[in-house]
Amino acid sequence: MLVQHRGNVPVVDPSAYVAPTAVLCGDVHVGPRARVLFGAVLTAEDGRVEVGARCVIMENALVRGRAAHPTRVGEDVLVGPHAHLNGTVVGDGCFLATASSLFPGSRLGREVEVRINGVVHVNTVLDDGALVPIGGSPSAIPRRCSPRATTRRYGRSKPASTFRRPSTASRGRHQPASGWSVRPSGSQPTVTIASCRPRDGRLGAC
Repeated sequence: MLVQHRGNVPVVDPSAYVAPTAVLCGDVHVGPRARVLFGAVLTAEDGRVEVGARCVIMENALVRGRAAHPTRVGEDVLVGPHAHLNGTVVGDGCFLATASSLFPGSRLGREVEVRINGVVHVNTVLDDGALVPIGGSPSAIPRRCSPRATTRRYGRSKPASTFRRPSTASRGRHQPASGWSVRPSGSQPTVTIASCRPRDGRLGAC
């Protein structure tokens, strides 16, 4: 459904797909070969929403533009079911998993992963290749975070688009501890997991 709002009508590239139950409202632009699936809502209530080429906005995701913070989603981005993007800028090739939340003023570099229920707080900046773990957040206060600590803990030497699951030999060894924090590493704060504990028989997150 395309809804005119405040004199603006959504613009959808002819090669893009918008599901019959998706809603696009106001100053919304959907790029070539993008897909907006069932129940998704893209609303430019006060600010513009731009979705780049080949993005997938999955079922029941909400993408909202703000007056001071238009939402821009780069190319080749996957936005998972029930994700919430509110006044944010998302770089090319990012992966935003189910129920992830990005709040106004946040900025994600290229190839960032925000895993299930991950939260990126107001005005937080994530560098290229950063990872927010399941249910985690890079910070309780606005600050800049780099991928260095998550790369060390998770062993990620490749960008999000080429990341693969661990081999079967590594399964069941660890799961993340309940606590994790942001702490300085050199001259710049980085995301780090506090510790891990073993748990047999299940795939761990770290």
